[in-house]
Amino acid sequence: MTENEIMAALKEPFDPSVLSWRVGATSKDKTKAIALAYIDARDVMKRLDDVMGLNWQNRHPSSDCCEIGLFINGEWLWRANGAGQTDIEGEKGQFSDAFKRAAVMWGIGRYLYYLPNKWVPIDQYKNLTEIPQLPAWALPKVKK
Repeated sequence: MTENEIMAALKEPFDPSVLSWRVGATSKDKTKAIALAYIDARDVMKRLDDVMGLNWQNRHPSSDCCEIGLFINGEWLWRANGAGQTDIEGEKGQFSDAFKRAAVMWGIGRYLYYLPNKWVPIDQYKNLTEIPQLPAWALPKVKK
């Protein structure tokens, strides 16, 4: 694969079935919220495996930073990002979030940041009761 083909494959939208959704901002009456889509670290790993095979690696130079390296054109190229501890499983969540943020630096899942804000109903426990429909540009291309 060429460098451009690798980057295009990394940036490809995920199947909507692997997306997770969480509540963003809520309405004043707490009956609606902006639905925010995200991917799991395992989905990032699968994308890297599918596109790069064994030609990727990650490392954590500190507890709040992750670097992802891709072996392209005979050399390792690195991109990094970081994250703080999370409310649930603080340190584990920190490593996972830093990994996902470093993946975004390679374009993996970056399109999720550009999804239009959609207000959807939430229940009394602040759970989304419906999932927004994705725009056509945020769906994977149909393979022939």
